[in-house]
Amino acid sequence: MAKVGVLLLNLGGPERIQDVGPFLYNLFSDPEIIRLPNPALQKPLAWLISTLRSGKSKEAYRSIGGGSPLRRITEQQARELQSELRSRGVDATSYVAMRYWHPFTESAVADIKADDVEEVVVLPLYPHFSISTSGSSFRELKRLRQGDPKFSELPIRCIRSYYDDPGYINAMAGLIAEQIRGCEEPGSAHIFFSAHGVPKSYVEEAGDPYQREIQACSELIMQRLGELVGHSNPSTLAYQSRVGPVEWLKPYTEEALAELGGEGVKELVVVPISFVSEHIETLEEIDIEYRELAHEAGITHFRRVPALDINPTFISGLADLVQRAMAGPEVNLDQAAELPTKVKLYPQDKWAWGWNNSSEVWNGRLAMVGFSAFLLELISGRGPLHALGLL
Repeated sequence: MAKVGVLLLNLGGPERIQDVGPFLYNLFSDPEIIRLPNPALQKPLAWLISTLRSGKSKEAYRSIGGGSPLRRITEQQARELQSELRSRGVDATSYVAMRYWHPFTESAVADIKADDVEEVVVLPLYPHFSISTSGSSFRELKRLRQGDPKFSELPIRCIRSYYDDPGYINAMAGLIAEQIRGCEEPGSAHIFFSAHGVPKSYVEEAGDPYQREIQACSELIMQRLGELVGHSNPSTLAYQSRVGPVEWLKPYTEEALAELGGEGVKELVVVPISFVSEHIETLEEIDIEYRELAHEAGITHFRRVPALDINPTFISGLADLVQRAMAGPEVNLDQAAELPTKVKLYPQDKWAWGWNNSSEVWNGRLAMVGFSAFLLELISGRGPLHALGLL
């Protein structure tokens, strides 16, 4: 039997307070997180955003113990999956590749080569495909593969998404059912799916299937949940974690909470549908920020469904996915990263911005002027950003 490497893809997160700034810089340096018309502006803008946001982000991480548990949990998931596959007779070794923090993708690839793995199955810990999550990680793997003769020779099979996989659906529905059974009125408890948002343009212009997969997934979970609890509960799907001035997928979680409170909803079961591990967006954003907003809106009972982490049903489902990928037709990195609409992600096509060459040049000049003004304000300690409390 071939020696199989199972490469788990995830975002990564700062494990210490001093890691927050560098982590944010890595995150916003990715052109698939913030799409700019001029590649030369990417890193200066990443530095600017990470500088402005690091203070607030550090406070958020302090509120959950001083760092993200994502690496620890992902490595636990990797060990559990490896054990499950080996118990099924698969000679598998699991590896963790984080996109924006340690252990980086390069490190995982180096370990795979050192272990003389014969084939690789790439498994994103994002059940739903998006340009900014699985897509970015697939393209990073493509970049590393193109510059590494040994790695490029390895057969690679990719699991693009599994939003409709029975293992994932059953695991999610099971966790929700546990929370419903603890409600004061199980039959009327409102199920609130909160998914990580993406810019609306990703869906409408680039053909990102993320919104479609999230919607289909929530419907499948509700169907399975009804079978488990014996009744149908009302539900809402909303999107969290937006940044910047552009429009993201709606409804926004904070606005949907206010609306439900206004409608008289009292008992809410909150489901982090796009997160398979506990991290800052479940432990701080949902558990602290959104819980407070819900209570202010009049929602008196706020129950949060835990993330899957090493849930046995989930781990077993991941093992099924790996085995099906090994037995089925090969899905390579090009196929895994492909979008329905052909869009050049970096540098951006000018049609996506409605700018011609002349206006793009002037936009770049204005951006550099603004960036220079920001540097001057940092040095002088005076200016509009200081007046607004941003610096």
